[in-house]
Amino acid sequence: MLPSARDLFGASNDFVFQQDGAPCHTARVCTRWFQQHNVQLLTWPGNSPDLNTIENLWLRLKRLVMRKRPGNKTSLIEAIISSWFRLITSAELEKLVDSMPRRCKTVIKAKGYPTRY
Repeated sequence: MLPSARDLFGASNDFVFQQDGAPCHTARVCTRWFQQHNVQLLTWPGNSPDLNTIENLWLRLKRLVMRKRPGNKTSLIEAIISSWFRLITSAELEKLVDSMPRRCKTVIKAKGYPTRY
């Protein structure tokens, strides 16, 4: 995560990291790691796919990897790495981040009910 964040935002750690409240993400070892690396976390409710942009990114990555039709674990790993570093662009990531205000307004308007996101 840090190398990608530094590529996007520079070495200053001038960003806020979003993650869901899954137990594996909030474990003491993870929390400690974020503190030790001075990564600011966004307080985020669990089970909020209407707002979580990572879901869109995972779907995009999954589709790119499936196109490569990996036949074993090694080719799967290679497909994931090459798709992430060669096909997913900074512009795509910025577009997802920039969509947050619109997503928030849509969820508020829907009073928490499902949205197109």
